Amino acid sequence: MTTATYETLRFELDDDGVGTLTLSRPDALNAFDLTMARELLQFFAVDAHDDAIRAIVVTGEGKAFCAGMDLSAEGNVFGLDETLSPTPEEFRAAYDQEPYENGLRDTGGKVTLAIHALPKPVIAAINGAAVGIGATMTLAMDIRLASTRARIGFVFGRLGIVPEACSSFFLPRIVGYQQALEWVYSADILTAEQALAGRLLRSVHEPEDLVGTAQELARSFVKDRSAAALGLAKQLIYRNGAADHPLEAHLSDSLAMYWTSIADGKEGVAAFREKRTPSFTSSARDLPRIF
Repeated sequence: MTTATYETLRFELDDDGVGTLTLSRPDALNAFDLTMARELLQFFAVDAHDDAIRAIVVTGEGKAFCAGMDLSAEGNVFGLDETLSPTPEEFRAAYDQEPYENGLRDTGGKVTLAIHALPKPVIAAINGAAVGIGATMTLAMDIRLASTRARIGFVFGRLGIVPEACSSFFLPRIVGYQQALEWVYSADILTAEQALAGRLLRSVHEPEDLVGTAQELARSFVKDRSAAALGLAKQLIYRNGAADHPLEAHLSDSLAMYWTSIADGKEGVAAFREKRTPSFTSSARDLPRIF
């Protein structure tokens, strides 16, 4: 695969296709700036679609995961054009065009949409402070593990702003409306144990075990697995979990079953019958359209 050069990120890929993406601005507690936003978008929207990458673990360098938006920048720290005043209808009709694309759209939301769209497992290994966008970016990841040292905060109320990065979509689906609203209203900093009790986290680990555990979990997801079947399963779970009738799941399940059964499914069945390890050849890059 082609290895991109980043200013604010580091990426390593092991022999099983498990990549580890490290937010790397340790002197700034990995605070999210416009460069990191652009590089995360480049990674998840483009680079991570390389077939060599089967799953991704995201963590932070040093003491923090991501301490939120870098508030030290001059002017509008969010990089927004303060001369704009669109109506909701005007914005919806042209949100991906200028001046709205770069002058109004939430940069964290662009990143989380790219994470959500990636047809591969993405696991957050939250090693330290994860505040603001540092917390909300993990919501679009499929699974979240944390260190005992992690501290997580949806602290927007303290800054007079609102939850961003599509978190009003993801957070209540993960923890429920009541818990989501309490955390947003209070703007408190949560311990790892509190986040675990609120069902935000899968598990909590000692700091020295966190990333390795996340990598092993990712490896268990992709080793001897069909890349296409995994990618379609991710789409099915997210899309049909919000469908208004099980018929929607039936229709998309049927198409996904059809396309996988005539491709990697043949090898999977043959390997099961012959009591051997399957050798799947599919890619997550070009999945059949099932919706």
